[in-house]
Amino acid sequence: MERPVFRALCFVLGLAALCRAQELLNEDVKRTVDLSSHIAKVTAEVRLSNPGPGAAHSFLVAVEPELVPHLAFLGVKGEEEEDGYLELQELRAKKGKKFSVSLPSSLSPGAKTKVIIETVYTHVLQPYPTQITQAEKQSVTFEGNHYFFSPYPTTSQSTRVKLASRNVEHYTKLGNPARSDDIIEYGPFKDVSAWSYDPMKIHYENNSPFLTITSMTRLIEVSHWGNIAVEETVDLKHTGASLKGPFSRYDYQRQPDSGISSVKSFKTILPAAAQDVYYRDEIGNISTSHLLILEDSVEMEIRPRFPLFGGWKTHYLVGYNLPSYEYLYNLGDQYALKMRFIDHVFDDQVVDSLTVKIILPEGAKNVHVDYPYEINRAPDELHYTYLDTFGRPVIVAYKNNLVEQHIQDVVVHYTFNKILMLQEPLLVVGAFYILFFTVILYVRLDFSITKDPAAEAKMKVACITEQILTLVNKRLGLYRHFDEAVNKYKQSRDISTLNSGKKALETEHKNLTNEIASLQSKLKVEGSDLCDKVAEIQKLDSQVKEIVLKSSSEAERLVAGKLKKDSYIESEKQHANKRQELVNKIDNILDAL
Repeated sequence: MERPVFRALCFVLGLAALCRAQELLNEDVKRTVDLSSHIAKVTAEVRLSNPGPGAAHSFLVAVEPELVPHLAFLGVKGEEEEDGYLELQELRAKKGKKFSVSLPSSLSPGAKTKVIIETVYTHVLQPYPTQITQAEKQSVTFEGNHYFFSPYPTTSQSTRVKLASRNVEHYTKLGNPARSDDIIEYGPFKDVSAWSYDPMKIHYENNSPFLTITSMTRLIEVSHWGNIAVEETVDLKHTGASLKGPFSRYDYQRQPDSGISSVKSFKTILPAAAQDVYYRDEIGNISTSHLLILEDSVEMEIRPRFPLFGGWKTHYLVGYNLPSYEYLYNLGDQYALKMRFIDHVFDDQVVDSLTVKIILPEGAKNVHVDYPYEINRAPDELHYTYLDTFGRPVIVAYKNNLVEQHIQDVVVHYTFNKILMLQEPLLVVGAFYILFFTVILYVRLDFSITKDPAAEAKMKVACITEQILTLVNKRLGLYRHFDEAVNKYKQSRDISTLNSGKKALETEHKNLTNEIASLQSKLKVEGSDLCDKVAEIQKLDSQVKEIVLKSSSEAERLVAGKLKKDSYIESEKQHANKRQELVNKIDNILDAL
């Protein structure tokens, strides 16, 4: 539909609704104006009738022009609607505000129905005087309408005003109102015409907490690993009469009436599943707060570092964690987050400006938000935290002038591929792999620009020494193998076994000795003093070889009968001792290398 046609249709519908408004009648209106706190709550029970001639599907509700800037909430309930509010639509009006409310069922000619109209106004109670001392009590003024402001004529109406105390300085006396303690009753007024207005003014004592949240940011971070983190940053101000003169803490603690309109503490209601709660300001954690866990909620006492008098401000933040299974629902890759747009901060709360940021998991797409009332959306943002690659989508919404009636759920729909949950663990594994691989390369490779000749020579000497140790041990092992061949010869008397073992000994011994000599010459080239020790090992080894061959010759003489057994045993014992002594010396030199 084209825009001009759409506007014309809206104008026709509004004109039609306005025409229908002249045909309805307020038969009876009972209005209650609650001024016992720092906000004004007005409830009107209206008995509507339709004199005809046609059926009515909607009716109009109007707000006085003087109260429009202070209107925070307007809701209408039907006679059978206990919890939900009827659908309403704002219409254009020359003065004030005008809303069209859809009836749950059409009102036929001659029929009647009952509706309850609830309105909440903020900042309508003005402190008078505007400044008071610590010992004085606070008085405020309220300006409103004696009549029920409506586009329909009213047959009969009455107004009951509930105050915060019985101390009343002044009030208008239209129709000779009745007063009892903290109640003022106006009316009943008969046959009041449409759009009637008569100023009502009341000046009375009101020491209730005049707390106002001037600015609040509510941050909700969703994790698919089972946690939802909530953090609220609050700027709070006492909007009552400003403190005149100095503040005396001595009088404040000694006299119960001192600073009666000030605020020492207030209670914040958190969800029942809230855990890991913290409360701090710019200085740090505030330990004077108290936490009470109830069956259906967690009650937190917020106690600022100092009492709040009129005009005084404070800044703090409250945070807690929630299990995601209580607020996050999914069907496959489709997810829905259902949480309150604003929560209960204190009784009769007023929030001048609220910003809500909902941080979804990285990879969330097709985001759609269902709001319970009109909310302004800012462009979406990206939030980066640990292990994020392309950022987490952030929904940013804001609204002004909120009260307790705005504590309703907001639903965020989005899609999320569950395979993306493996992204963070894989990033951690990859990071550790790269770290370990880098360490291995750093240890293995030499990144120095210039070479160290001394270090290289030392490394060469160490390498040559290691080879010499291996060869010397291997050469000493040849003697043990030859001992086995001699023992077999003594048992079998087969001279070929002995000759074969002796030939193997000579060959292997010569090769190993030459290799050791070659390494010895390399040590000499490197200028190492280990060369002399290797030479001593070579000298001792030649003596060991001489003893081994001599022991073999005596074994041959024993087998041939040329040497007595007793003499052989005695000689063999001496050879073994001498041989062991030489081997010990070689081992000591090897240990010193």
